[in-house]
Amino acid sequence: MHGLIDTDKFSSALRAKSLDTANRRLLITRLGGSEQENDFTVPANCGGLGRIRHFKRDTPIGWPANPLPIDPASRALNLSPHDSIRAQVFQNASCNWRCWYCYVPFSLLNGDPSKAEWVSAGELIDRYLEVDDRPSVIDLTGGQPDLVPEWVPWMMEELQARGLQDEVYLWSDDNLSNDFFWRYLSEAEREVVEGYRNYGKVLCFKGFDNESFEFNTRAEGSLLDRQFGLCDRYLQTQIDVYGYATFTTPSRTDLARKMGRFVDKLQSLAVNLPLRVIPLEIRSFTPVSDRMTAVHRDAIENQSVAIDAWKNELSKRFSSAEMALNICDIQPRSEVAS
Repeated sequence: MHGLIDTDKFSSALRAKSLDTANRRLLITRLGGSEQENDFTVPANCGGLGRIRHFKRDTPIGWPANPLPIDPASRALNLSPHDSIRAQVFQNASCNWRCWYCYVPFSLLNGDPSKAEWVSAGELIDRYLEVDDRPSVIDLTGGQPDLVPEWVPWMMEELQARGLQDEVYLWSDDNLSNDFFWRYLSEAEREVVEGYRNYGKVLCFKGFDNESFEFNTRAEGSLLDRQFGLCDRYLQTQIDVYGYATFTTPSRTDLARKMGRFVDKLQSLAVNLPLRVIPLEIRSFTPVSDRMTAVHRDAIENQSVAIDAWKNELSKRFSSAEMALNICDIQPRSEVAS
């Protein structure tokens, strides 16, 4: 793939390759034996379609702690506070962007059935139930799960059918690239998602300005505005939404001002929204090393300046007490900043 990605065209093509609506099946990545498995702390499970992930609150020095999905899952499941939580992960086999820092090999993002399996939500739950000492969190990731937004309500329906809705927390991520949640789900399916108590969704901002977004995703930089628009639509739903942000950038020029504008845009949606957004430090996993050039190594170094700018913006806009709140207690649908 050369040049910038035609996001809408690519999204439609990948959706067609990744979803069997008639049989309610999805194309799920076969992780067992993949290059990605080299980075796992334990081998793939669920017949090669799943893995166990350890989400940890602790982050490198200088980076905010990451409570996602630890605190939302613990709150929903009435668990005592922890600094880590295990999750059963499944990945859909398609993504419409090509973030250079993605820990998934690009060969696993093309909707290729030779590297994946067609399975139903029920079959995924069957495999999950066979896991010894199975986690109480199921993480639907990718890829880009919202190329096939049916995945989430189908999983919810299966969990409810088996009486597991109160003992399993469902978590999914979304790169905010398309409106398929509204375009393809029926009103009844959206109501299932919005009404499901033990569910959280994290929205992933792929940069803080057009330049960093385009550098990170290989998609048109102006689509960062679409990310804000889609985030706003999700904030109007009853879904429990959170945010991630990546701050890799090829340039440090005027970075403090650019970060200020990014936080301004978040607050234009909801004044407390920045407190629900967690910046993620980018590190090099096995699939990433072959993609990196000097400019990518510089971008990793530039994160240190960007995260300082982020923390400075938040310290100017929020009190220490507000920033110390449990992320679940921060209301993202509050009034917008004036």
